[in-house]
Amino acid sequence: MKKIQIEILGLSSSQSQTSGSFALVLGEVEGERRLPIIIGMFEAQAIALEIEKIVPNRPMTHDLFKSFANGFGFSVEHIIISDLKEGVFFAKIVCTDGIKTIDIDARPSDAIAIGIRFDVPFYTYETVLSEAGIILTDEEEVAEDMEDAPVVEKPKGDRLQDFTLDKLQQMLDEALGNEDYEKAAKIRDEMNRRS
Repeated sequence: MKKIQIEILGLSSSQSQTSGSFALVLGEVEGERRLPIIIGMFEAQAIALEIEKIVPNRPMTHDLFKSFANGFGFSVEHIIISDLKEGVFFAKIVCTDGIKTIDIDARPSDAIAIGIRFDVPFYTYETVLSEAGIILTDEEEVAEDMEDAPVVEKPKGDRLQDFTLDKLQQMLDEALGNEDYEKAAKIRDEMNRRS
């Protein structure tokens, strides 16, 4: 089967019935189809932390996987969203030790989180894209952007823009110390907006 390269287009809170779920939107590199995958809050956080280059105080599971693989001379070649069965996506992490290549079954959210850490390409098959891929018109994209809140959104109580940079830095250090990475990302975004 022919592999089609895809990339991460966005990560936003999901409008699905499941509370705390997020939509990971993947898109064709050379096409218009998008592949939305619903993932959990913790998986979304693991992906967002690496995209935003936030380093946690202690390694997360996906960081541990990378350290383990590197320690034993394995590398990840690519990630593939390999199948869709009864509405559930399946993925494979394609690894090598330079001699032998193996495919490791994984949830798409874990595979993507690991793939980002190894900076490898993402793929899927035409069968998956034709079954679950969608094409959005410009109007739908604008409406979707207005409806979906980004993973990193402003807190409802405290307005970060009201704090000084020194106070924001103090709050960022505290959030990282408490391993509250979602709050840390919000604070960091506010600091970046001012730079």
